[in-house]
Amino acid sequence: MQRAAGFALRRVSHLWKTQVSARTHYGDLFSLRLTELFRTAILFAFGFAFAGDGSPAGRQTAKGNHLRVRIFYHDRCFDGASSAALFSRFYRERIRNDVEFVFSGLLHRAGALFNETHFDGDENAIVDFKYSSSPKITWWFDHHQSAFLSPEDAAHFEQDQSNRKFYDPDFKSCTSFIAMIAKERFGFDPLPVADLVHWTDIIDGALYPDARTAVEMKAPAMKLTMVIESATDHGFVPRLIPLLASKPLAEILQEPFVAPLLPPLLERHQRSIAILRDRTQFQDGTIYFDITDHDLEGYNKFIPYYLHPESIYSVGLSKSTFRVKVSVGSNPWARTEPRVNLAKICERYGGGGHARVGAVSFDVTQNEAARKAANEIVEELRASVRTPAT
Repeated sequence: MQRAAGFALRRVSHLWKTQVSARTHYGDLFSLRLTELFRTAILFAFGFAFAGDGSPAGRQTAKGNHLRVRIFYHDRCFDGASSAALFSRFYRERIRNDVEFVFSGLLHRAGALFNETHFDGDENAIVDFKYSSSPKITWWFDHHQSAFLSPEDAAHFEQDQSNRKFYDPDFKSCTSFIAMIAKERFGFDPLPVADLVHWTDIIDGALYPDARTAVEMKAPAMKLTMVIESATDHGFVPRLIPLLASKPLAEILQEPFVAPLLPPLLERHQRSIAILRDRTQFQDGTIYFDITDHDLEGYNKFIPYYLHPESIYSVGLSKSTFRVKVSVGSNPWARTEPRVNLAKICERYGGGGHARVGAVSFDVTQNEAARKAANEIVEELRASVRTPAT
């Protein structure tokens, strides 16, 4: 045992030196990943048994009062809801089974994203959403490139020693990221939710074979995505999440509180195709449209590419009751590879996302500011197509 501990301590020293060198030569993102290795070596070297590490010594038993776990997730998002579902199943199976889950949706909007008073669980988890440095947050998973609101938040994450906060922007979906971490670090079996994980990768990673498939909405997961993205009842998605963790997707569509929502949404979907056909302006590889005068924020994001298959980028303005949204995307089936990092563009306006898709949220009263930002982004993208980098 002493020999093993000695080896681990030497490994810790090596990883620490490697991490410092990596930050110097390759930047913080690579360093963050080495930090995870550093934490693992520390745990082995000193034999720390964190509650809930998946081992017999670490797992808590179902005795006493129920633990209240509040899970914050990216609202109106299939991956957000699925991430909450998978995390809750993992937590119940591998951490503690005498638990009460409370699900709370988070949306990107102008101003503060978090209200500290809402972090009122015995444990508080955030999945598929930006990082919070609050000491009340005990679990965090995300895969967005723009995961940190500030360099201070990134530094706070890097210094965290809880072994319960995880980040990797290379994953197509946060759901598949949670499944991997839960399996490899905590012994969770993701096989019963394999179909859910499969479809979150397809939907969040835009892995459809073509735009027509993405717009036809035939698969149960795609229909559920439409329902989730259009939900106006704040209690709907929290009611749906436990079913995502336990039932086949096709069966969920038949639930009495789900099935009646589909026909009007499918009709609305067809109407949105007609509206976007009329509103889209295509020039220099970039689509632009403004539908702020329609209640269409939950429109299918692949319709622009279905209407203009030769496009590379799209920028759209939409409006809801609480925000004006600038959506920025790239065509997954473009003949020309998109070169512009859309997350970095959106970050300049207070938004974020991934390299291939991003968004900026403005206050509902800031129509002109949102329109100005959208026009600037459109011009930047069109210029990048006119004069591609050599």
